[in-house]
This record gives sequence, C-alpha cells and structure tokens, in this order.
Amino acid sequence: MLAAMPPTPDATAPGAAGPDREVPDRGRADACPGALRLHTADDGALARIRLPGGLLTDRQAIALAEAAEALGDGELETTSRGNVQLRGLAPHCAAELADRLRAVGLLPSDTHERVRNIVASPTAGLDTTAEGAVGNADVQSWVRELDARLCAADWAAGLSGKFLFALDDGRGDVAALDADVTLVAGPGGTRLLRLGRDGRGHPVESGREVTAVLDAARSFLAALRTHGRKAWHLREVPELLPAGTVPLPAFAGSAPAVGALRGGLSVGLRFGRASAGQWRTLVAASAGELRLTPWRGAVLPGAPADRLPGLAAAGFRTEPGSAWERATACTGLPGCAKSLADVRTDAARALDAGAAVRTGAGPDGLLPVHWSGCERRCGHPAGRWVDVLATGRGYRVTVNGANADVPEPDAAKAHEMNAVVTNAVVTNEEMAEAVAEARRTTK
Repeated sequence: MLAAMPPTPDATAPGAAGPDREVPDRGRADACPGALRLHTADDGALARIRLPGGLLTDRQAIALAEAAEALGDGELETTSRGNVQLRGLAPHCAAELADRLRAVGLLPSDTHERVRNIVASPTAGLDTTAEGAVGNADVQSWVRELDARLCAADWAAGLSGKFLFALDDGRGDVAALDADVTLVAGPGGTRLLRLGRDGRGHPVESGREVTAVLDAARSFLAALRTHGRKAWHLREVPELLPAGTVPLPAFAGSAPAVGALRGGLSVGLRFGRASAGQWRTLVAASAGELRLTPWRGAVLPGAPADRLPGLAAAGFRTEPGSAWERATACTGLPGCAKSLADVRTDAARALDAGAAVRTGAGPDGLLPVHWSGCERRCGHPAGRWVDVLATGRGYRVTVNGANADVPEPDAAKAHEMNAVVTNAVVTNEEMAEAVAEARRTTK
C-alpha cells in the first residue's frame, strides 16, 4: 500500500482478480528512477536519492541542498519512503550529480543504488520515558547493517527498485506500510518477520534480524526463478513463500507528532517540499543528524525545543492539529504533463482555508487526504483516505478512492456537500468545505 510518488506507477493487466488481488503487468522493465537513472519529467529530469532509514548527516543534507541549487530547480522533495528527489535537472548533469553524492557517502554502490529501499521507525531510541522506551529496539543499527549487506550482495541487484524493507521498533508505525519484508521488534527481545501483507509472522532469533530479512528477499527472487514468475512485490505472489505462524497485532501506522519530542524535534514539510534555503534552516536546527520520515516529515534527534519558532517561521509545520496534517498531493502541473490541474496550488489554498478544522475521525484525527492530477493517483496514502481527483472541470471528492461511498452528512450540510454524497464535481471555491467534511468521515 505504500506509494512513493512514482513517475510511472504500477500498471495493472486486464483481467485483474479484483481489488484484493490485482495482477500487475510485469512485461515491461522496472522504470523506477534513481540517482543514476534519471526520469524525464515535464519540468526536467528527476533523480531519486535513496536514504536508508531516512538517515542523513548534516554534511550530507547540505550537499543535497547544494546539488538542488546548482543542478536543479532549487527545491528538495521528500517521498513516502523517506527518500529525496531533485527535480528540474538538466539531462547532462547526471555525472556531476553522481560525483557530488559519492563525495558525501550517498552513493555507496552504483549497481545497488535503486534497491536501498529501507524505512525504519524514525523516533526509535528517542522517546524514552521514566517507564522505559516506547519501542522495543533502536533499529538504526539494523538500518546500517542491512544497507551495507544489501549493497555487498550480488543477488540483491536483481530486486526491483520498488521492493521495500521496513524495520519497526515495535510501535507499529512503519509496519503498517505493508512493505515487502517487515521486521517487527517485540518485547523481551522477540522479533517477527512479516512477508508482504501476511497476517502472521515468522519468529526470528535475536542477533539474526538482518540475516532473516536478507534471506526472505533472496528466497523471493529464487522462488520467482523456480516458478517462472515475474513480480516486483511479495504481495503479488504470496503463495510462493511459506505463510507465518504467529498472529501479528494491528499496526497503528501513526506518524510522529510534530513539535518537541523527548529526544529531539519533529517537523512536517508541506507536500514534502522545501526550498534549498528552508532545507538549510532545517539542517541548522539539527544536532548533526536528520531522519526523514515516510510521512514527509523530518525528525531531528537531540535538537532543542527552542529551535521550533525558527523552523515555524521558515514554513515548516511545528504544531499538530491543522488541516495540513496527513495531507499530500502529487506533482501536478507544470511538472507532470498527465495532470489536469496545478493540484498543489489548489490543495494549499483549500488546506489554508480549512486550517481551523481540528476534529475528525480515527486515532490521528482527520482522515488523510490526497490530491491527484489524474487517475493514476501517484503517491496516495495507505489505508482509508480522502481522494481529491482533478477532472478538468474541478475536483471529485470521495473517501477511499473513486469507488468508495461517503456517509450522508447532516441535513443542514446535505445540499452543500452534494459533491461528496453523489460523487459530483466541486469547484476550487467549494473544495475546502467538501474536503473538510469528507475527512470527518467515521464509517
């Protein structure tokens, strides 16, 4: 369910077996972009730099800002896998970009750079209370070991650029992202390995965590060869590997709240984007390390709370509860030729108009909302979400995608909210209220 705003989303072949078992078209090559394989977009070339666990030193972060200014459009874009994209690049800059990344350790392997897809609990080890740590493991050491061993394994280069590893410290945040291979730390040193979307896990011996993760990925590739199958994700072929034996708990999937943490700071980036100047402000506020999150935010371990006002003044989200919480959007015009609207401009206007709306459904308040410029819905969130789709005549607002039903609002709002109830199209002027009402949906 995790999407990282891919320029070319997974295509589904005719005759798919329904919403629970789509049959992707794997006859084409995996076109997922990387730091060396640039994607040609309407606004120039795009590079995606993998950041295992979202981890960056301040030196590496500054190098990315300098690359964005010197080679691209001067902005940095974070993804829903905690990676960074540079846009507006000239086609001839690939070699210089690679040299800049190598110089700061962001390109440790030319052959494996697209398979370094690792997400990890971003606040692991930071939020220890008087009663103890919230999570069950500091997964950052697992991130570094997995990355190093992944890059050193010849077979791993055969993984798709979309194949995802998740390392969860037990709080159930990144485990809810339905990665291909998920390692969940339990109490008392217990570990469970989840394959794809299996509801049961495989017990893992303490000390063999990374080995078990790599073995699962290698077994996936071997099973594909043995059975003559083509797939990018484990969820596409769950029958090829043995099911787990231990029931898994429900995963919360909650992003870190923005603001001060016990061990640092957490901030949000509007639509995951920051100018090079904003990025430098973020780095200056850090204590030498940044952790980009799969929710297009950043955690700054060790950073003091007195740096929050400066981050807020620079345009970062530092206070929870606004309409901007859990709001995302695809690239839209002018960056994507397939888009029917400048969705980010329209979405920002609607979110600012609804900034006072602070009540809603679910454990995190308002439902997630995602604006899309076309039917591909690049970068939409996992789980239940409000779908705001550009039609060329306005936006269609529904819950859980284009075919979902939205409960009837109260009578006083009925005709105003006709777009939500009947799947009609709203204008930009009507959108803020339609989206706010849809995000309160509880059924």
